[in-house]
Amino acid sequence: MSIFMSMKSQQMLEHLTSAETSAETTHELPERKDVAAEDKWRLEDLYASDEDWQKDAAQLTGRLAELAAMSGTLGNSAESFYAALKLQDELDEIGSRLFAYARMRRDEDNRNAKFQALADKAMMLMVQLQSASAFLVPEILSIPTETIRQFFHEFEPLGLYKFAVEEVLREKPHVLSTDAESILAQTEEIASAPQNIFSMFNDADLTFPSITDEEGKKVEVTHGRYMTFLESRNREVRKQAFDAVYSTYGKHQNMLAATYGASVKKDCFYARIRNYPSAREAALSPDDVPISVYDHLIDAVHSSLPALHKYLRLRKRVLKVDELHFYDLYTPLVAEVDEKIPYRKAVDTVLEALHPLGPDYLQAARRGLLEEGWVDVQETRGKTSGAYSWGAYGVHPYILLNYNNSLNHMFTLAHELGHAMHSYYSHREQPHVYANYTIFVAEVASTSNESLLFRHLLQTTEDKSVRASLINHHLETIRGTVIRQTMFAEFEKLTHAHVEAGEALTPEWLADTYRKLIDAYFGAVCVMDDKIAWEWSRIPHFYRAFYVYKYATGLSAATALSERILAEGDAALQPYLTFLKSGGSDHPIPLLQKAGVDMSTPKPVEATLQMFDALVDELAELLGVSAEA
Repeated sequence: MSIFMSMKSQQMLEHLTSAETSAETTHELPERKDVAAEDKWRLEDLYASDEDWQKDAAQLTGRLAELAAMSGTLGNSAESFYAALKLQDELDEIGSRLFAYARMRRDEDNRNAKFQALADKAMMLMVQLQSASAFLVPEILSIPTETIRQFFHEFEPLGLYKFAVEEVLREKPHVLSTDAESILAQTEEIASAPQNIFSMFNDADLTFPSITDEEGKKVEVTHGRYMTFLESRNREVRKQAFDAVYSTYGKHQNMLAATYGASVKKDCFYARIRNYPSAREAALSPDDVPISVYDHLIDAVHSSLPALHKYLRLRKRVLKVDELHFYDLYTPLVAEVDEKIPYRKAVDTVLEALHPLGPDYLQAARRGLLEEGWVDVQETRGKTSGAYSWGAYGVHPYILLNYNNSLNHMFTLAHELGHAMHSYYSHREQPHVYANYTIFVAEVASTSNESLLFRHLLQTTEDKSVRASLINHHLETIRGTVIRQTMFAEFEKLTHAHVEAGEALTPEWLADTYRKLIDAYFGAVCVMDDKIAWEWSRIPHFYRAFYVYKYATGLSAATALSERILAEGDAALQPYLTFLKSGGSDHPIPLLQKAGVDMSTPKPVEATLQMFDALVDELAELLGVSAEA
């Protein structure tokens, strides 16, 4: 991507690639035309008409040649340097708006051929913009750093782009010659082969056997049904599903080991050729995150494993099983709250929960949710499934929901509102070049909102069953997001280090290494099912190395910030709001430090796991079951 290409657009592109294909149409769903206007987002705030969109598309196309013509001019003067950056920034702003509008229009109804075509055209325009601006980074790096620094000194308007340019220069030791970069660029398709092979195998070719469900019917196990089976109250159903999935992956261990091994070798090759000490450091470098953050996370989770073991013992007692197996880990310990929560009631509840974030936040959120057309609420035929927040600079954010009146969907609303308000503040306070934030901090605002909603719901109910259900939900969130993702992160660290030491990732080594991790995390309570050693082979995230740790750090940061706001009020709120307003104007670690949480230390992770420990005790008390050994 070019120096200023919108990360938000790229993040959403990744989301849409997986989400839009899962839009379901059933006879029970209403058509979009039958939904009330107040339940639809107002994309007219992006473009009043499709004709206006076409005018902007024509303008962008016409100006691409102007940008490409600036190639070779950046080193001529400070003014030339500034002109190229400014034009690219302006075109990226237009392109991002075009892309957002077209894709969100298509998300309204994926069957609509008109908006399918518009989305395809938007993608083509983004590719053309990328191509026209591809010269920027290599040319910046070809100019002596002293010259660039002098440009900033000579021409004050150029100061707007100082941090962005410094980010390019920071990576200069890892950028190769023009010829070498050209060769590497041509290897991109080959480098993506392991992930593509796994995806085709996992999503297209792989099938699982059928099992007997709770009603005695033969049902085929699928990726989508697997978790539903694991949550079943019928233990035999859980065991059958577990055996069906892992036996299937087990039959393909040689192929999967070769595929994953190729992916790890690719990571290590690019790190080595770009002069990074390791693949892990190469992956963390774009966010300027030291590897100590990664190691602190692993160490903190290991130190807190007794709390996990206590939770597992509680689970064993509540389920009344002699042995706790891995297929017993996802069954809810408490029946989920079955209360129907209409959208407007959910909005009121979420806003009440977010009261600690202050009147400015609440007023903007209320306007967005109920008055200004931020949210597309209802599930309709052809609509993209799931939920997300998106938008474009200069226009309010948008939220796509498929709201179904459940507690989980109320948490989803709080989550997506957190993303939207992060964008609202950062877009309002930052110039376009710094308006979007990195993935490392992207989940902080959203998860903070979930934490505040959880605390609010606990404080406003005396019903023991409701409290127990809420706590069970939150414990599973922490276990899945902090503990499990950290175990995955540790596995990635071990596999890459093994290859960097010149060793091969054989099926036996991978299974043995994963089994030892499982034993370290769960073995104190769980029976070691042999098939769990093959779990590594079904994790898609492993083909995007050193990414999953961000889930754990993001939730930990959000927990620390939300708890601090509840405890300290305005003294903690103002730094948090400053963080929301900062966008991508600094690296993630200092941005979070200014907000009041220091992710360079293990303390936020430790605090989150201490909360986990306390919640296990509370859940045990509510259920009248001992959690101690």
